[in-house]
Parts: sequence; C-alpha cells; structure tokens
Amino acid sequence: MEIFYAKQILGDEIFLDQEESAHCVRVLRHKTGDEISVVDGQGTMMRCRLTDDSPKGACATVLERFPGWGGHPYSLTMAVCPTKNNDRFEWFVEKATEVGVDQIVPVIGERSERRVFKPERSHKIALSAMKQSLKAQLPIVAEPVSVKDFIKGTTLTAGGDRPLPLPAASRPYPGKCQRVGAVATTATQEIKMICYCFEGETLRRSIEDVLAEAAEGANITIMIGPEGDFSPEEARLAVENGYIPVHLGPSRLRTETAAVTAATAVYLHYIK
Repeated sequence: MEIFYAKQILGDEIFLDQEESAHCVRVLRHKTGDEISVVDGQGTMMRCRLTDDSPKGACATVLERFPGWGGHPYSLTMAVCPTKNNDRFEWFVEKATEVGVDQIVPVIGERSERRVFKPERSHKIALSAMKQSLKAQLPIVAEPVSVKDFIKGTTLTAGGDRPLPLPAASRPYPGKCQRVGAVATTATQEIKMICYCFEGETLRRSIEDVLAEAAEGANITIMIGPEGDFSPEEARLAVENGYIPVHLGPSRLRTETAAVTAATAVYLHYIK
C-alpha cells in the first residue's frame, strides 16, 4: 500500500509538497484521476483522487476519511537521552514509530555524553517510518530538554518552536473505538515510569506489572537514561515527582535497545 503525507489540507483539497509530489508522480507514475492514500499526520487516512499530477505540487480531492487509522489505544511519551552515536538514537526513533509512540523527547542528563541534539533528521525518519508501518499519526520529536526540567514538567516545544499538543489519549483506535471513546468521558489516567538501576535500594517493577493497573487511553511516560544511567539525584527527583521505578529484565541493555524494549512492552500490553 502506497502512503503519502500532506501537511496542507484545505477542506477536501489535499496539496502534496514537492518531495511527496515527485515521489507520487515521477517515481510511482501516478496520473490525474488515480486514487491515492494520504495521511495527515494527525491520525486520519484519506482516500483521494489525484486532480493535478504536477511533480512539483500535486493536488487531490478527498473521497473518504478514516480517523484513527493505524492508531493505538494509549498515549506514549518516550523521554530518552540521546546516544553518543546519533545513528543509534535514530534507529530507536524509527522502531518506536513503527511500534507506536506519540511523543519522543530527547532529554539531556547529568551523565549524557551527547549534549547537543537537533531533531530535524529524526523528524524525517519518523515520517518515513509512519508511512512504512501504515500509520496516520506522526510522532512529535521535541526539542531537547534537561532531565530535571522534563521531570518538573517544563513545557515542551517541537520543530519550529510550536507548542506540543496535549496527548490524545482518547484518539480513535480501529476495532476498539467504542472502548476508547468511553475513556474520553472520564479523567485520563497518567502513568510515569523511569528505568534506572537503583542498585537494590528501591523496589523496581516490570512495565507489564505497572500497566496491569492501567486503563485504555492512559497517558504513559517512560524515561530512559544515557549510557552511564541517570544520576542518583535525577532518579530521586523522578520518584519524588511520581515516577515509578521499573526494570527491563536482567540483561544490561544499550540506551536505544532499552527504549525500543519499553515501547514494545507498552504496545504488546494493549494490542491483544
């Protein structure tokens, strides 16, 4: 299935940017009158008919909309310290998008080896992974923020300094729309977890154990530290602010592996 992404949508008119237009017209040879599938990055897939096959700016008319296409019945924010090798973090962004994530927040900790992070490339990787995995919701890759500021709830920004939207915990989910809709009428449950060693002084639970107490539509946040882990002060601050200490099993995992494992644990808990 070919998926195209459009940021500019005016009523029932879809306008593809130059990159998407070239791929649609020059690479895939679509012509005026062809039906194409377009996602808006906000959770809706649209069946469209191409009305202008210009490779510099193709246009289409919406024939049918499918809200919640390829969605998931939870909202997941992954706050992950960027890795020293940026390719590893980008691998996490790709795989987390394929599994299902709503926000990716690069957090800079006291022990982080990479202290500068530019989200533009990760945004492009997330966009490609969204289309490849047949999803209509584009994860937001936020601007980096310090671990302590994130824990304290500092307002996040995405590319272009636009505010991040509130997590859409009640987003429609195919096959479970009625159940998710019911969640929207009640207070949204917030679950915050931190993966940290704690060296035996604090009881850690599995992610599955924590999620067993969660409802569909929960807003879930998971923090993953750098190669040298969070500092004791960061871990203490997280627990003081309601984060639940969790583990990912006995293996010692790299940052990006731990992050993908955590995102997958959430996905497998809900997608049954």
